[in-house]
Amino acid sequence: MGAGKTTLLNRVLNNRDGRRVAVIVNDMSEVNIDADLVRADTELSRTDETLVEMSNGCICCTLRDDLLDEVRRLATERRFDYLLIESTGISEPLPVAATFDFRDEFGDSLSDVARLDTMVTVVDAANLLNDYASHDFLRDRGETMGDEDERTLVHLLTDQIEFADVVILNKVAAAGPDKVDSARKIIRSLNADAEIIETNHSAVAADKILDTGLFDFYQAHEHPMWAKELYGFADHVPETEEYGVASYVYRARQPFIPERIQEVLNGDLPGVIRAKGHFWLATRPEWVAEFSLAGALSSVKPIGTWWANVPQERWPQHVLESDYIKQHWSEPWGDRRQELVFIGAGIDWAALRSTLDGCLVPAALAAGPEALPLDLPDPFPGWRQVENAA
Repeated sequence: MGAGKTTLLNRVLNNRDGRRVAVIVNDMSEVNIDADLVRADTELSRTDETLVEMSNGCICCTLRDDLLDEVRRLATERRFDYLLIESTGISEPLPVAATFDFRDEFGDSLSDVARLDTMVTVVDAANLLNDYASHDFLRDRGETMGDEDERTLVHLLTDQIEFADVVILNKVAAAGPDKVDSARKIIRSLNADAEIIETNHSAVAADKILDTGLFDFYQAHEHPMWAKELYGFADHVPETEEYGVASYVYRARQPFIPERIQEVLNGDLPGVIRAKGHFWLATRPEWVAEFSLAGALSSVKPIGTWWANVPQERWPQHVLESDYIKQHWSEPWGDRRQELVFIGAGIDWAALRSTLDGCLVPAALAAGPEALPLDLPDPFPGWRQVENAA
């Protein structure tokens, strides 16, 4: 049983409030089951509506050209007020949205003829808690975009919820109060802005997802709760009182002791639902490392080098970039810093902050870059510059 996105589509089509609606249904299978369900449950007028099936691929990659052609054709006909695109359940929302800003070799873009209005994600309240705690890869669930698809279920769920304007929390009656409460906390920990609509059988009024004007490509990058906390967006209002979700940002300048911070980041973090940020190690003063945790899965990877490790003559000359470096510069470490955000319910922040403080190299042992204890045991895997990697 799915989360209910096809049921939602059928309900909207049957309660359109006079809108003329075109539908694009996308499915990874050779036989487009979702499109068959839409046909079975919905009357699609030959004159007022149309159903375009796009099978055997995903909207954001192999079918991008087809999507461009179909949306442009439907817009040119001027017979429709609204276009619903049901993307495959395993597609990532950012590439789908980017399709509307993409310009082809002739300079044509969907944004010339259509406006992306609302990104909607449907979540199964009964299964979200278990799915979010899963270690499964998509291939373990029998759904991938090809042999090289190494994505996990948790990362897909996180991407889809973090990017949504509206999250339909479906099957709340079947889930029960405890699972619904957990699902609310997960959703709000991932996305600070999305409207959460709780429902059964995808019973949602059409005006909740049509003509909302909610989508903004640039603001969509600010939806994730971790981004608001880490970068301090001014319009962010904490959701602690409404959802029982709290967020905390850890900041420090001293480097981490590799063994200690690895043990903490890989260990139990009670109450933490989402965590993200960057940090640096005493043994690798040139590297910016990124930590990301969603559900039961966490990762650490290098994402670049600190400007403090780059000769000043190679620094950017653009005023905005120069100001950014100055804003984050503090002697003796330059722009090197620890910035990690932890979001969840029931986090003992005082204890977690104390634990993280205990991972820092004491100032007495590392007063500056020239005095770093580079010989500390370092259990992290080797990192190499991309251009030097085999």
